[in-house]
Formats: sequence, structure tokens, C-alpha cells
Amino acid sequence: MGWAARTGITAGIVVVLAGGYLTADAYDVVPGVLTTAPAVAPAAPFPTPPGAIESVPPAQTLPALDTSAPLPDAAAVSASLDALVADPRLGGRAGGMVVDQATGQVLAQSGAETPMVPASTQKVFTAAAALASPGPEVTLTTKVVEVDAGTVALVGGGDMMLAAGEGDPLAVNGRAGMADLAAQVAGELKLTGRTTVRLVVDDRYFSGPTVNPSVFAGNVTAGYIAPVTSVAVDIARLGDTEYARRSADPSVAAAEVLAQRLTEQGITIDGAPARGESASTAKVLGSVESASLGEIVAYFLQHSDNTITEVVGRVVAIDAGLPATPDGATQAVVAGVSRLGVDLTGAVLADCSGLGDGSAASAAQLAAVVGLLTDPAHPALRPGAVGLPVAGLSGTLDDRFLASPGRGVVRAKTGSLPNVTSLAGTVVTAQDRQLVFVLLADALPDGGTYGARQLMDGFVGGLVGPAD
Repeated sequence: MGWAARTGITAGIVVVLAGGYLTADAYDVVPGVLTTAPAVAPAAPFPTPPGAIESVPPAQTLPALDTSAPLPDAAAVSASLDALVADPRLGGRAGGMVVDQATGQVLAQSGAETPMVPASTQKVFTAAAALASPGPEVTLTTKVVEVDAGTVALVGGGDMMLAAGEGDPLAVNGRAGMADLAAQVAGELKLTGRTTVRLVVDDRYFSGPTVNPSVFAGNVTAGYIAPVTSVAVDIARLGDTEYARRSADPSVAAAEVLAQRLTEQGITIDGAPARGESASTAKVLGSVESASLGEIVAYFLQHSDNTITEVVGRVVAIDAGLPATPDGATQAVVAGVSRLGVDLTGAVLADCSGLGDGSAASAAQLAAVVGLLTDPAHPALRPGAVGLPVAGLSGTLDDRFLASPGRGVVRAKTGSLPNVTSLAGTVVTAQDRQLVFVLLADALPDGGTYGARQLMDGFVGGLVGPAD
């Protein structure tokens, strides 16, 4: 048989087979695209879940401030401020400034360019610098890593607000918990059959003196500030009160708490926790996150917490590429505020919180920073504005302005040191105009702090003015 004949027979066989397959395909005997079955009806539309509806824009519960609202009479405000600054009960060395928030117009000023001791109003500088960079969304990570087969390290990342037990997602102080961290670590260790380890703490994230040299040692003893380290439980408090005595070594104390939590998880700790080092590439056995930096800033403004303010200053320094030391922190805060456009010529920051000796700032400089916190053009700084204590309601103002028109409409950072009192914030007038104000007095007579506060509160309450 010739080649052509064989080819023809082969082609015929292929055609027959192909035809047979197509017939089988049509009757759904074999897989394929052909079918004689009736067309499948279109699928019913996917049901809409009850909650999957287009949302309605949220209702605005509070009206926006009317920028066309009338300003207070500048001459009257100026006369009132002059009288306050001249009052001998303020010790003969006082200054202040009142500015319209929307326009920046100065309504009154007296001694506003003179650098004075700001006390804790200085915290608004640290707040602004931190919120600008690294920013309000940043969190601080505490982790445990593997050093070697028999050693693990607690590595501080700047969170001095760890809970001794489980973390609370609604808390700022205690957002991350040692019990949660221990549960992760114990689970990882048990996977490899390890139930006995040595525990060290690596707190090298911060460096330099743990207490700023400008801070009087008695303030540490009194609990007004703790040694600043990169990891601690409950801001190193040894009691339940806000100004309880603090641990002398917050890092090791934190490691001791973690050791207890690991023991509860069935892990035996070999020896007492001590300082040690870990590699940046070490295997992570567990980690927890702090509250956001915006929440932390609001916390230290509300509570006037010196320790946490100093922690945030060191975080600003790290972000700026400076050493996480007291000096690096103040340099970073000054640089950060200056980048926001505030002229800090003549200002001195001895520390980040205002507790140390030697700080100086003018009412005009503080007013410029408060103005930035409230400026819609700087939304990242907003936590610093809404985090300020509210007169008669919250934070360090909860017991002030109780019978004043300023109650509920004044937000301000307080400041208090021996013979020093200060107040810096905002007030909304009865006609819905927001004003920025700063008041400073740093030469009060002995025993004159309460009276000076009353005078300042009276002045600020007077800024509210009549409704008509």
C-alpha cells in the first residue's frame, strides 16, 4: 500500500473518531463544550446582606465654628491682660498673649516676647514635634527574641506603659500586656520542646542618663518622674497612685514581671532576669504594640505625665537620627518645632517635659505652637489640640473653672513648679470665636500659686464674654 493510501486511511480514521467524540460530547458522555441539554437558567442575584447598604454620610453633631463670628473687642481684652500682668499677686514677672485662632490676629499681648519658665506648658512643644514626625499613627513595639537555644531577651521599643497582665484595647496606659506577650512566647518555646530558659532584657533602644540632669533628684523620689528606659510596666510605678514611688530600674522590673507571666504559662526561668543583648536579626518569639503616638501624646497632655513626655522626646530623637538621650531629645524637639515654622530664638529646653531647671520660652512662642495644633492645615497635629484637658471636666483642669463661663469651652495645658504657674490653650467665646491664649508667671510669692491660678482662670473665663 502506497504512502498516499495509508495517509488517506489514517485521516479517515481521525475524522471518524473526531466525529464520534463530538457526538459523545453533545450528549454529555465525555467532557467538552457541546451539549444537547437545555440552557441553564441565569443564577439568581447574590442576596444583599442586611448591613451591605450604601452608607449615609455621618450627621454633624456639633456645628463648625463660624469664622465670620465677631471678634472680642481687642481694646477690652488688652486692658484686661495688662491689668492681670500688673497684678502684684503674680509676682511682678508675668506675660501673656491672646490670638484669634482663625486669622492669627493678635488681640492682646503683654510681656509676650520675654522668655519665662514655662513649666509643663512646655509639653506642647514635645507634642507638636512628635505629631509632626514620626506622626500620630506610629506605635511602639515590645518583643521577645531568641538569643540562643537557652536564652530569650525582652527587647524594649519605648513602651513604658505595658500592663502587668493582659492588655486593654481601650486603654492607653496598658494597651499592650505582659500576659499576652508571655502567651505568645510560651507557645513558641513549647513547639520546640523548651520549657526552661534564661531571660534577659535588652533596653539599648534608649541611651544616656535615665533621668535628665536638669531634674531635681527629689522629684524622682517623690514620683513626679521615673527613670526613663525603653521598657516598663505602668510607667514604673510601685503603687496605685499617680505619683507613687517609681522603680529604680524599670527595665529589669519589667523583665521580672514577664518572668512571672512566663512561669504561669509553664515556662521555668533559669535564674533572675538581668540585662543582656540581642541581635537585630534574632528570631521573634512574640510582640505587642502600644497605643498610637497620637493617643500617647493626648495622655501626657491630659495627665501632665513627665515620664511619658520624656519617652516621646526620645522617640522623636530616634526618628530624627539623633541619639535617644536627654540632649538628643531636646535637640530633636527644638528642630521639629522649628521646622513647623515657629521661631524659637531665645527659647531653652532643659528637658522635654518642663520639670527640669533651666527651661525658658515666651508666651508668643507657646501661642504659635498651640495655634499650629488647632490649625486645620496641620491635621496630623490635631491630637495635640483635642488631647488638652477640658476646663472643669478632664485631666489637670478637672477641678478648675467649675463655676466659670470657661467650663467646657476652655482646653489648656497647665504648668506648675515652685513659684511658677502657667496656662496655654484655647477658648471658644460665647459668639463661637476660638481664641488661643498663653499666660505665664514665674516669680510668684511663696504660697501664691493658688491665688495666681484663680487670677488666670478668671481672665480666661472672661474671654468667653456675653452671648450677644
